[in-house]
Amino acid sequence: MNTHPVFVALNETGARLARRLMVGVVGAELHGYDKRIAAPDVPFARAAPHLRELFTAGRPVVAIMSTGIVIRALGDLAVDKHQEAAVICIGESGESVVPLLGGHRGGNRLARQLAAELGIAPAITTAGDARFGYALDEPPAGWGISNPDAAKEVMAALLAGEAIGFEDDTGAGIDKNWLALDEIKVENGAGPVLAITERAVPPSPHRFALHPRTLIAGVGCERGAGGDEIVELVRSSLASEEVSERALACLASIDIKEDEAGLIEAAAALGVPLRLFGAAELERQTPRVTEPSDYVFETVGCHSVSEAAALAGAGDDGRLLAAKRKSERATCAIARAPAIVDPETLGRGRGRLVIVGIGPGNAGWRAPDATSAIAGCSDLVGYGLYIELLGGLADGKVRHDYPLGEERERVAAALDLAAAGKQVALISSGDAGIYAMGSLVFELIDQSGEGGNQGWRRIDVEMVPGISALQAAAARTGAPLGHDFCAISLSDLMTPWPVIERRIEAAAEGDFVIALYNPVSKRRRRQFEKARAIIGDHRPPETPVIIARNLGRDEEQISVLELQALATDLIDMLTVVIIGSSETRIIREAGRPDRVYTPRGYGDQKP
Repeated sequence: MNTHPVFVALNETGARLARRLMVGVVGAELHGYDKRIAAPDVPFARAAPHLRELFTAGRPVVAIMSTGIVIRALGDLAVDKHQEAAVICIGESGESVVPLLGGHRGGNRLARQLAAELGIAPAITTAGDARFGYALDEPPAGWGISNPDAAKEVMAALLAGEAIGFEDDTGAGIDKNWLALDEIKVENGAGPVLAITERAVPPSPHRFALHPRTLIAGVGCERGAGGDEIVELVRSSLASEEVSERALACLASIDIKEDEAGLIEAAAALGVPLRLFGAAELERQTPRVTEPSDYVFETVGCHSVSEAAALAGAGDDGRLLAAKRKSERATCAIARAPAIVDPETLGRGRGRLVIVGIGPGNAGWRAPDATSAIAGCSDLVGYGLYIELLGGLADGKVRHDYPLGEERERVAAALDLAAAGKQVALISSGDAGIYAMGSLVFELIDQSGEGGNQGWRRIDVEMVPGISALQAAAARTGAPLGHDFCAISLSDLMTPWPVIERRIEAAAEGDFVIALYNPVSKRRRRQFEKARAIIGDHRPPETPVIIARNLGRDEEQISVLELQALATDLIDMLTVVIIGSSETRIIREAGRPDRVYTPRGYGDQKP
């Protein structure tokens, strides 16, 4: 699920405020009313349905509009405070920040962040937050909770000024300043109990437990080990020391396990990140491990995986809490750090490369999945013009701009960044799998076999589809792709011209609608002239032709003409040309643009 916040604005005033506030919010997107806001990340036509769609999808919403609009849109959907996403309203003047829903699911925290940027106090009405500045059931990062239902009783006692029972066995190394403990009345044997501990706490409606995340589970496994087996082993290792799963900060392993499905599944099931260490870093832990293995060293380059990974995560001052335990196909060890662990500072995370087609360039033609994927990435790689087309969505990202003609270099750079643990988006126009970077990514991965860059093969790679130029051109003019069609690139930089010519001949003879990509360049003209001549030998001169240039951009130009009028001078490298089949038709009416369609035969069927 995408949990990056969405800023929703109805006009340019709200959009300007949103863009200012989004700078400090990781992965934020701007969704804007399409009739009043230029170039939002995602445009929408109607506010209420769009707000409902975001809320039901679990997206945190920052609505820069009146609370009344939001309440009327979402009122009947707010039925479970434990599950609903955060919803915050901000006045267009920037004078009020009101968390409406999901206060204990990040809403109050985000409201404080936004209000601080505006230099005002947030209008937080949640009792605990308003008085103490925190909610027990939404502790800061680095804390887990047990018995969440007991938080209400403890918080109610605190708000009433009553004494509570208090237990803390964590020591001075754990920062608890956020709890403002000096304001809490403590009395042994009094009412509900607040416990701060790494240890497992038996379920009780009267004892609420906070667990500092100080534990690291180091895991080694065979290829193909199941996620369920790893989860069971981790839990049994924690149970052997009577410590809580909620005190677990992360799973840790050797980096060659980056793509191990069972390990990935186990981390997700336990609700913690997976952090990875190189063999050399794990080998440095050998003096501290209990069972160094020469066999493991010969296999992966270090004498231990599970114990070494746990100790590497716990740091030099950490210690091994539970020595290596074995299951059929996995090993696990638990280490304790002296302070709360920030997993982002340990080793590296799993690298991810998402190959994104952003469509022709118009934000309205960019798929929501593409916007979400880009928002969730730290690094953007692509031709500079394509990254510029992202507008504000590129703000705050590390950009790696490349000129045209360096396709292999940019793809290799994207793979290297992902292999180093970055979250990378490789940006293409149109659809990344159609005459774009998608196939080159997999080609380079395929070539990185024995002796190549093995790290590339472990990367999590995802393709996000986009609207291709042929789809956009067709949509602008009618339905010319209504029957069989094909696409042919006229660039012979990668494909020998005789091969291209043979394909043109076959497509023309087969009576396909033909979309011509890369039709000409400054120095490459004769190929288009030859293609036009070949197709002309198989099509009547009045065959409809669509010339579409700069689709989806301010300079967009689209014209419909007949094949006999098609000339090379009408075409450039930013143009896609669609040449109809013998069945393609033009509808011409005075005062209206020409419309083109290719019938499939439905109209000939009798009712």
